[in-house]
Amino acid sequence: MNCNDFLDQVYEYAGDEDFPLLLRIRLGVHSFFCPQCARELERFEASRSMLRNGFFPPAPDFEDRVMAQINREADTADDAWQGAWRQSAAGVSFRSWVIAGLVMLVSLSASFFSGDFVRVAGSLGSSFLLPVGLTIGVVLTGYGALFIGSHLKELSDRFGLH
Repeated sequence: MNCNDFLDQVYEYAGDEDFPLLLRIRLGVHSFFCPQCARELERFEASRSMLRNGFFPPAPDFEDRVMAQINREADTADDAWQGAWRQSAAGVSFRSWVIAGLVMLVSLSASFFSGDFVRVAGSLGSSFLLPVGLTIGVVLTGYGALFIGSHLKELSDRFGLH
């Protein structure tokens, strides 16, 4: 048995609890005559035993304290949410956000029908329509994200999403 075969056999049976008896004898004979392979086998066995016996020290038990703190914060957040904040999220009422959004949607959509828009769009073509379309899309998407973000709890309560 040469050194490569020796290492192949050692690594092949790495997952087993013990090597088969005949293989252990062959490995013992080879490691008796080859000090380099004997050191490698010793290192391999030591690393296997460290991994098997819990080489890493146990982690401190923070889980219970962290979860208790999260529950306390969630309870106080729910109590605060039931107060004035819920009636007026982000300082603006739900109805005001919806009305402002509808006004913005109607005004941006109506801009396509103005005489100036038709004249400029006709002369510049898609080099004008592409940035206008992107701007309208970004404005409406940003407004929708702010609206949903500031009224998420109210919307989830209204539509029964918990």
